Amino acid sequence: MKIIPAIDLINGQCVRLTKGDYNTKKTYHKNPLDVAKIFEDAGITHLHLVDLDGAKANRIINHETLALIAAKTNLIIDFGGGLKSEEDLKIAFESGAQQVTIGSVAAKDRALFLKWLDVYGSEKIILGADCINHKIAIQGWIETSDLGVKEFIEDYYQNGIKNVICTDISKDGMLKGPSLALYKKLIHIFPNINLIASGGVAGLSDLKSLAQIGCSAAIIGKALYENKISLKELEKFNLNQS
Repeated sequence: MKIIPAIDLINGQCVRLTKGDYNTKKTYHKNPLDVAKIFEDAGITHLHLVDLDGAKANRIINHETLALIAAKTNLIIDFGGGLKSEEDLKIAFESGAQQVTIGSVAAKDRALFLKWLDVYGSEKIILGADCINHKIAIQGWIETSDLGVKEFIEDYYQNGIKNVICTDISKDGMLKGPSLALYKKLIHIFPNINLIASGGVAGLSDLKSLAQIGCSAAIIGKALYENKISLKELEKFNLNQS
């Protein structure tokens, strides 16, 4: 199971929210590049970079920060937030993203998402299946749709999607453990999908539990920034898995 730290961006700074609420914003670092380099120095290979400004504005905003991190590190960057148009995707990939996470477009414009999946391929397009009470949330989690998370994934599973990030928003930033029951159910239904768990990780025991149920990766945010998990512990965890 890959460990993927998250850097969430507002005004080019590294922040965290609780349950996706912009009013709970806490700034941890003013220079996201420094944070990315610290992760890389600890043996981390992947980064989940989220443009929270873009998610709110419905267009990519923090692409310059993406480009800087891509140029100055060797991290494999998955970028999300505000990717709503062909131009947004073009900017993200040209700025150095190796993968992009698409949620709102997948929920609101199925034909466009399927077109992107066809053009860029299932290795570059990640389905963002973020949910609350098992319903898909969109527009930076400001809106909740009528789409059930199982049905949402199933549609794109049948159309070739391979990588899915699933965040249980009720767990996000709470440091009270991930949504193991939900992930276990989804992995059972979709055994060939790479399920990337996000939200709620509070300690190494949570990572071990996610690995045991078959998650392909786990995204960690606040647990790192609040020193609930140290980078040394992550290095040891990765070594024990290899």
